[in-house]
Amino acid sequence: MPLSEQEQRLLEEMERSLYHNDAEFVASVGGTRLRPNYRSIVLGVLAGVVGIATLVAGVAMQQLWLGIVGFIIMFGGVLLAITPGRTARATRPSAGSSSRPTQARSQQGFMDKLNDRWDRRQDGQQ
Repeated sequence: MPLSEQEQRLLEEMERSLYHNDAEFVASVGGTRLRPNYRSIVLGVLAGVVGIATLVAGVAMQQLWLGIVGFIIMFGGVLLAITPGRTARATRPSAGSSSRPTQARSQQGFMDKLNDRWDRRQDGQQ
């Protein structure tokens, strides 16, 4: 269900006030854009599958130590898959600026593009 014009204006006002009043919070929460490390994700998923298989094998053979090893492998695989790599690059907007940072159009996210279009429309109408 789309927002009404009044709700959209209220949401935009709240967003601008957040950017203006608490730039450090915006920079720490929404400012990082980490590139996923697909190699770690694939290795983590494979380790998780091997860990599950080892865990099930340990339960089926009634070997406690094999089930524990399987759980550790599975847990390690999940951690490997969800943890960002050391080479991930983070881009942070400047915390001192009250407006959004200027970025190349191709590097902006979908929501940033929509917000920029909305700002241009609002500036044109007023």
